Amino acid sequence: MKNKESLKRYLIIFSLIFLVFAILFFVMNWLQYNQYTQNVNLVINQMVAEIKKQYPDVDINEIISILNNDNGDTSNLLEEYGINIQKDSAIMQNSTDYNVFALISIGILLLLFITVFVIFILYQKSQNKKIKEITKYIEEINNKNYMLDIGENSEDELSILKNELYKITIMLKEQAENSKKDKISLKKSLEDISHQLKTPLTSITIMLDNILDNPNMDVNTRNEFMKDIYREIANINFFVQSLLKLSKFDADTIVFNDKEEKLKDIVEEAVKNVSMLCDLKNIEIKSGEEKELENTKNHSNNLEKVEKKAEQNQIVVCDLKWQIEAVTNILKNSVEHSKENSKVYISYNENNMYSEIVIKDEGIGIDKEDLKHIFERFYKGKNASKDSVGIGLALAKTIIEKDNGYIIVESELGKGTTFYIRYLK
Repeated sequence: MKNKESLKRYLIIFSLIFLVFAILFFVMNWLQYNQYTQNVNLVINQMVAEIKKQYPDVDINEIISILNNDNGDTSNLLEEYGINIQKDSAIMQNSTDYNVFALISIGILLLLFITVFVIFILYQKSQNKKIKEITKYIEEINNKNYMLDIGENSEDELSILKNELYKITIMLKEQAENSKKDKISLKKSLEDISHQLKTPLTSITIMLDNILDNPNMDVNTRNEFMKDIYREIANINFFVQSLLKLSKFDADTIVFNDKEEKLKDIVEEAVKNVSMLCDLKNIEIKSGEEKELENTKNHSNNLEKVEKKAEQNQIVVCDLKWQIEAVTNILKNSVEHSKENSKVYISYNENNMYSEIVIKDEGIGIDKEDLKHIFERFYKGKNASKDSVGIGLALAKTIIEKDNGYIIVESELGKGTTFYIRYLK
């Protein structure tokens, strides 16, 4: 059990009170003894003076010797005068003083009892007050009022209970706030998901209505509609799959199978995944080791040399499948925001601190205000493409950070964007 400071304090007070009253009783006994001695000595002094007066020849030492002599004589001459040695005092002043001291002792005992009783009542009142406060706080908490300041500095049992209740209140308050934030976040997410699905579904519905309402539609127009429908369905599928993957990360149900993988393999698979998108926009992807790739920007005929050099594969410890997913999403973002007939460069390198994949496009760039939000779910910047669903980069960031990595983005409007994916060693 924790420290009982309040109980200790009251015990100390009780101990001090008993000590004071014990000293008072000792002083009373000492005063009573002195008073009795004084009374007896005065009477003896008077008796000796009277004897000396009546019998001048009597030796004082003989009288004192008689007073101090205990010869066992049991004769009781005072009984003839109605004085019982066992019960009565021959000196009347002693009886009077005894009654006075008895009354004082009774008064002291009554004062001791009243003091102890008052302290006990005050202690009980203090404890009952704290219990009522705690009960009131519990009622407030039950009413979901967590704005309570109930911290205690003392360490008696009820104060300790109060402090523990305060900790529970803080915890419940945080949970309530988090729950509120989660509800707001869920509401916003549902609105975003609804909006992301509503737009392509509306487009698909309109195009299907046109096809159904015009059975004699021109073949080329029909084919264009079908391509658009296929593209919208592909976007919906990508969106839903990304959402499911993010929800698995949020639920912490995904286990990464980390092992040594080649950066070259991650890059090549990512490039394959966006090849169809590149064909639609006639975008060329230049890939290879960073140092050699720099030369290809000025000497395109060195690409074969780059690919051969890239066989000196750099290594990163990660889950291959998920990292391909992440790099693909970033590469796809770069292709979507690139101009037609342009190039996208993807390179890889390593040093003593990290392994790195760099993706650079020649696209429209990202506004500075948007740059700090591009990894937020459902965020679409000013220059976002019409096919963007605002979830690919968020998923990529989550995956990369799971494998002890991070992303840096640099962008300039009109000149393009560069993503640096770095895996710490």
